[in-house]
Amino acid sequence: MENLTSLLKAKTLNEFIGQKHLIGKDKALYKLIEKKDIPHLFFYGKPGTGKTTLAKIIAQDMQLDFYYFNATTIKIDELRVVFKRYENTLMKPLIFIDEVHRLSKNQQEVLLPVMEDYSVIVIGASTENPFFTLTSAIRSRSFLFEFKAHTIDDLTILLNRAISILENITIDDEAKEYLLYGSGGDARALLNLLDYAYKVNSDITVELLKELRASSMGDGVSSKDSHYDLASAMIKSIRGSDIDASIYYLARLIDGGESVEFITRRLVISASEDIGNANPNAIILATSIQAGANKIGFPEAKILLSQCVVYLASSPKSRSSYSAINQALNEIQNGKILEVPMNIKDKHIGYKNPHDFGGYVEQDYLDKNIKYYYSNKIGFEKTLAEWNRKIKGKI
Repeated sequence: MENLTSLLKAKTLNEFIGQKHLIGKDKALYKLIEKKDIPHLFFYGKPGTGKTTLAKIIAQDMQLDFYYFNATTIKIDELRVVFKRYENTLMKPLIFIDEVHRLSKNQQEVLLPVMEDYSVIVIGASTENPFFTLTSAIRSRSFLFEFKAHTIDDLTILLNRAISILENITIDDEAKEYLLYGSGGDARALLNLLDYAYKVNSDITVELLKELRASSMGDGVSSKDSHYDLASAMIKSIRGSDIDASIYYLARLIDGGESVEFITRRLVISASEDIGNANPNAIILATSIQAGANKIGFPEAKILLSQCVVYLASSPKSRSSYSAINQALNEIQNGKILEVPMNIKDKHIGYKNPHDFGGYVEQDYLDKNIKYYYSNKIGFEKTLAEWNRKIKGKI
């Protein structure tokens, strides 16, 4: 019997669930697909969010032959065979490459000519953002789109479709809730769990579901108090220096079945975003605890997590570094691209090495005066600000 994932896989854009920020009917990508005139595309996002499915729908809508490759096993000769097959024809294939962030530079160079002349359409997919692994030549010929985890509303539509095609199924509200909130936004995970539970017993209960999958998928707790709310509450409590509240929400996350990986990732981010150089030891402690807790696992990892939360909540707070990089990225993404001054380019023409001048020498590092970083002079940031001024002879 065909599995639920295959039976419910969308065949058309109208059947496709989720990603309305990309393919809502008023969105640019949707209109390009409708016009059957798409650029090369790279999709990235969590598993089970429809990346491969959308690529297949595009191939079907545009009546393109679909070829699937995985970047971990792809061979250049295999690509060339496909390219040659379509030489001197009016047809073109759609080349779909999964795990595209693993493409080597040589493999990307083979793709360049066919991407340039549009003799093939290339769509890549990855669970990781491939921006920095793709060459600038590939990026200039394509568009990158992020796929987001399915919302509860998206998964509810999918779950109802699944229930409607399963004969004699009964499922209570608690079981539905576990499926929806415990799947981490992953449609495939939801359908697989329901599918195999149904094969065991058509009367679906939360106890049966937990026998097959004891804890939630990825980043999530299997209750209406979603991991987003609890994680947010923990981080905001740390930011507000409330130790007891921080510990309480940490305990809720642990009790709700959150993974060590999820919790420690949030704590490391908090150590840099909210504390930063006000206490540089915070990031050192957080990353050490991340490594230790992930290796040890629960239940003992709770001790390390508690230590980290107490330390972060007790530390002085500053967002100077976080604000600086956000402002710089925002300006760059809005077109503020400055030329690298000649003296600090790779050829070193006119470069003055500070070491030859006692540690500091006045020279241009940007071709325009800009200011992104403003020290709050909190905790160790005050020392860093004094160091920088002293280096430049200002004090």
